[in-house]
Amino acid sequence: MLAITNTMALQGLEGYIVSIQVDIANGIPDFRIVGLPDTSVKESKERVKTAIKNTNIEILSKKIIVNLSPANTRKEGSLFDLPIAIGILIANKNIKSSDLDKKLKGTIFIGELSLNGNIEKAKGILPICMEAKKLGIKRIILPMKNIKEANIIKNIEIIPVNNLKEVINYLNGKNQRLLNEDFNYNLETEGKYNLDFSEIKGQESVKRALEVAAAGAHNCLLIGPPGSGKTMLAKALPSILPDMKLEEALEVTKIYSILGLIKLENPLIIKRVFRNPHHTITANSLVGGGKYPKPRRD
Repeated sequence: MLAITNTMALQGLEGYIVSIQVDIANGIPDFRIVGLPDTSVKESKERVKTAIKNTNIEILSKKIIVNLSPANTRKEGSLFDLPIAIGILIANKNIKSSDLDKKLKGTIFIGELSLNGNIEKAKGILPICMEAKKLGIKRIILPMKNIKEANIIKNIEIIPVNNLKEVINYLNGKNQRLLNEDFNYNLETEGKYNLDFSEIKGQESVKRALEVAAAGAHNCLLIGPPGSGKTMLAKALPSILPDMKLEEALEVTKIYSILGLIKLENPLIIKRVFRNPHHTITANSLVGGGKYPKPRRD
């Protein structure tokens, strides 16, 4: 039997829908994932099989083929675990309800499975929710640990779950619990910087130059002997910049979300980011370097 579920993957800051196509048939027992999966996606078959088993559901030895469409785009990350597991359970008829097609339409599944069936926190939830809203997705089923981050985005239905069993019960109509909690954010940053510009004594001419640079969005080069206060002045500069608008805060938070640096209690980044790379840094290193670039945070 063929089953199809949907999830979303990221390319940079942009997202696209990935269709998880699962076919279960009689034949020599096999579990294969195709569609340009990377190592973490290929390993998901072991997590998925064990999580389903530990949820007290038996999948008989059959031939299981999972295709990640579009098949010409490389897939990476562990967030495909949940949609693959749900596709297998639907194809195996462990999930079946009269309104299943209605629930699956316009729904995406996000989450990494642990071996006991729990759904772990995922990276990149904020940009995924933003892109899902743009693409007309109505509903997102995601880990409970990502709920505050997801609720930053309004007008999209969020269903947080703790484990695979809760997803099965929801799709089978046994649990219709929805979370309508709003995330209240405050964009004012007064007093929230570790180093405030007003705390710096002296250096009046340099402070004046930095104020002009901040007001006019100019570049500013600080030159002086070691210990004269260049780094301290530079670190204090963000505290005199205007508070970020919501759109700016979301752009910054998207990057932090993809890197997995979001705080659970307050996911929205409202302070302007200060980067402090060494003066000998190369251009490649500045943008992150390596196969998957990750910009320096300090």
